[in-house]
Amino acid sequence: MDIASSTLCQAHKINLTRQPSSRVNTCSLGSVSAIGFSLPQISSPSLAKCLRKQSSSGFVRACVAVEQKTRTAIIRIGTRGSPLALAQAYETRKKLQSKHPELTEDGAIHIEIIKTTGDKILSQPLADIGGKGLFTKEIDEALINGHIDIAVHSMKDVPTYLPEKTILPCNLVREDVRDAFICLTAASLADLPAGSVVGTASLRRKSQILHKYPSLTVEENFRGNVQTRLSKLQGGKVQATLLALAGLKRLGMTENVAAILSLDEMLPAVAQGAIGIACRTDDDKMANYLASLNHEETRLAVACERAFLETLDGSCRTPIAGYAAKDDQGNCFFRGLVASPDGTRVLETSRKGPYVFEDMVKMGKDAGQELLSRAGPGFFGN
Repeated sequence: MDIASSTLCQAHKINLTRQPSSRVNTCSLGSVSAIGFSLPQISSPSLAKCLRKQSSSGFVRACVAVEQKTRTAIIRIGTRGSPLALAQAYETRKKLQSKHPELTEDGAIHIEIIKTTGDKILSQPLADIGGKGLFTKEIDEALINGHIDIAVHSMKDVPTYLPEKTILPCNLVREDVRDAFICLTAASLADLPAGSVVGTASLRRKSQILHKYPSLTVEENFRGNVQTRLSKLQGGKVQATLLALAGLKRLGMTENVAAILSLDEMLPAVAQGAIGIACRTDDDKMANYLASLNHEETRLAVACERAFLETLDGSCRTPIAGYAAKDDQGNCFFRGLVASPDGTRVLETSRKGPYVFEDMVKMGKDAGQELLSRAGPGFFGN
């Protein structure tokens, strides 16, 4: 049993239609349901105790089963400790085990929780913390230093550059890219009364909300994991919030969704809904494992969107949205957007071309160059 399982067993699933239960689920050795999704079967009959240690590098060593024989993990997966990050790590483990029988042995895959800068600093807006890689830096360091073998990331958290000695050769099948509207009193953003407060940590969402609904107010330091944000909403700190539908689906929490926003109403973040898995450049064994999981259609779409973001040199202070997908004719259709932080100006563009890596990267870069030219100096207030 690893610390990921232990952490999840202590978490509550938030249901906005009733008060949260004060009961805490405890782990059993069977299938455990926590945070709205089922954990894999846990079979450690000789489990004696769990030990948790914090190292100077910031990563937490997982709880280990004390057994008569010590088993060395074939793959050590690094991930953040949020329920969503853990769900993505378990999804990765499940896919690896389905492809490779040797990984189904107990203890063959070990999940290592790593606390990142973005997890540690919750009192400030992301834009004020500054820098890139707020949710990936410490995980990348653990990968480079050999503490883990692969790193599982939400692709929208991954900077457009990768650290030296690492590659990101794998994207899992992409989930729904749209944003979900969460509210106890209204069915849509348009139904919110003037002056209503919408909570979000995303300038992308803030700018698009204010552009279309200037009578609303946006609380931009609305941070925390999905469960924390839903609790704040239920407590009346805001009247509504927006969350990525992909995350809610992975957590089994779609019952909280009041409406799903169309792409015309809210263009998603670059790489939203995509999971990326990185390994070291010199680790052919892990690269081969990841090659068996890669979904090429997703990888190409993400590459197109990230080329757009890289061209714009986007940061947490830059409202940017972009989405690439295969159309009915098998071509790539890309839409991109940049906005002023207050939403008073929004610039959009689109591209269409062959669903081929080189063409799609070129489309993303070209779209970014166009919007940079149209925006002009000082557009983002940087």
